[in-house]
Amino acid sequence: MKILPQKILKNIFGYDEFRGNQREIIDHVIEGKSCFVLMPTGGGKSLCYQIPALCLDGVGIVISPLIALMQDQVETLKQAGVKAEAINSSMGQAEVFAVKNRLKNNELDLLYVSPERLLMPEFLELLCDIKISLFAIDEAHCVSQWGHDFRQVYTQLNILEKVFKDVPRIALTATADGPTQKDILEKLGLQNDKIFRAGFDRPNIFYEIKDRKNSKKQLVDFINENHKNDSGIVYCLSRKNVEDAADELRGEGFKVFPYHAGMDSKIRQKNLEKFLLQDGVIMVATIAFGMGIDKPDVRFVAHLNLPKSIESYYQETGRAGRDGLPASAWMCFGLNDIAVQRNFVEESNAPENQKRIERQKLNALLGLCEASSCRRQILLEYFGDKSQPCGNCDNCLNPPPAFDGSIAAQKAISCVLRTEQRFGVGYLVDVLVGMEDQRIKNFRHNQLSVFGIGKEFSKIEWNGIFRQLVAMNLLKVDVVGHGGLQITEVGRKFLQQKPSLQMRKITTKVKDKKESKSKVALQLSGNVEQDLFAKLKAKRMEIAIAQKVPPYVILHDKTLLEIIKTMPKNLQEMSKISGFGEVKLKKYGDIFLNLLG
Repeated sequence: MKILPQKILKNIFGYDEFRGNQREIIDHVIEGKSCFVLMPTGGGKSLCYQIPALCLDGVGIVISPLIALMQDQVETLKQAGVKAEAINSSMGQAEVFAVKNRLKNNELDLLYVSPERLLMPEFLELLCDIKISLFAIDEAHCVSQWGHDFRQVYTQLNILEKVFKDVPRIALTATADGPTQKDILEKLGLQNDKIFRAGFDRPNIFYEIKDRKNSKKQLVDFINENHKNDSGIVYCLSRKNVEDAADELRGEGFKVFPYHAGMDSKIRQKNLEKFLLQDGVIMVATIAFGMGIDKPDVRFVAHLNLPKSIESYYQETGRAGRDGLPASAWMCFGLNDIAVQRNFVEESNAPENQKRIERQKLNALLGLCEASSCRRQILLEYFGDKSQPCGNCDNCLNPPPAFDGSIAAQKAISCVLRTEQRFGVGYLVDVLVGMEDQRIKNFRHNQLSVFGIGKEFSKIEWNGIFRQLVAMNLLKVDVVGHGGLQITEVGRKFLQQKPSLQMRKITTKVKDKKESKSKVALQLSGNVEQDLFAKLKAKRMEIAIAQKVPPYVILHDKTLLEIIKTMPKNLQEMSKISGFGEVKLKKYGDIFLNLLG
């Protein structure tokens, strides 16, 4: 062993204490044992393999799925004085050759590679001649078809167990339900190795899910109220939605850029660089964006459309608040989102077993969206964790009332049946509330027994009831035809058996909103601290621009806030602040001390 873990934690990374079970994991790997680590985003997974690699002789090989993630981590490590490099497809032959030479000469502590690169026969042959301290398999959920980011190449990583029998392997992920965890263990040959579960809770994230009314206006209001001048990510389902939302936000004065697969690759890369290198940038993107983005100061993630599963939602919202400071996960969705996601599943070329998995996952997400109970409890229970009501989600702060919706559901489904399963929600609601509409008269639906039987609810309330019935899979949207609602087998059984059915009451009046916990400004008291924070960020940006690196690679927001709260008088006091290792203290200590006056 080179150096003790505690010394590396302080001297290189600038932290006084390990978090959770980090130390136990690190000791386990240093002893030469393999393991599987399940830890939430921002929980400190990287240290679990970086520190053992620095403690042990040889180089740690980190298998990472995305170039952006590799580059980010390598730059961060270099800032801390660690000898780290990456080999990826964005590099020229001369660069790759230089890194390989450093590898052969035992000049590296950590090397980041893609699974495709690792599995090249000549690269495996090279590694056989190198002293390797460990293999770290990051984003390990990619190995599983149950997972939301399945990559076929990950299934071939079991070769490590066969070729490098004596080298410890550590597989890590932040997102894996029960079946995915089982897949990871089996496919990576870790069934007999220790499992470390740190839980999934991200207590700093405020969860909020809204019914769609005017999504772009709702989004603008949310940002203005909670996150003006903050960095954020807005996810949309389609490229057109991305462009439209970006235009809308730009028109409102926000610094915003689009990101999707249909853009010119150079423009897309430039937009990504702006997001990473600048403060207060909002990226509007499809889900093609985000995996591997290590930017710690993303203060909000917003969804303008429904994701495909709770795993996707958790992974995407997990990009907010990686630094542990308050952040928001906000989503608005509507009936059409449910139809589109269900259609994606049914129209895919996946085998029936895979479709069954996807249906289950989508239904679980819809349950989260339509819930009247604590969002965090539902999220954590999905992954096998337990939680008390969190007090940091919309349902905890403003609990929506529930009611016995059995009769309402019977009326709604009967209306669909009587109108021959051909019409959309707007028309069905008009029939239920008894609108004397010419179209209804033309179809003679004003003569049906269901005409006017729903006057106890407003149109807004009926829209919410229909959305919940689709979420519960009692009704479905005919996306192939003209969007009419149809009755599912579950819906037919419901009509026959008429069981009790709890539904979330749709309120037409807006409640007084309780104070959101999502503002970083809550960490700062008064204009003096706000001004000093701005001054520190400006200096950090100046240094980052000069070095052509993201500002958070220099120092995290959390470190700047701690400087403000403790107001160190000298380098000795500055060294006690989290994030200041020996190298960073020498580089930047005096610079930031001088700003404190």
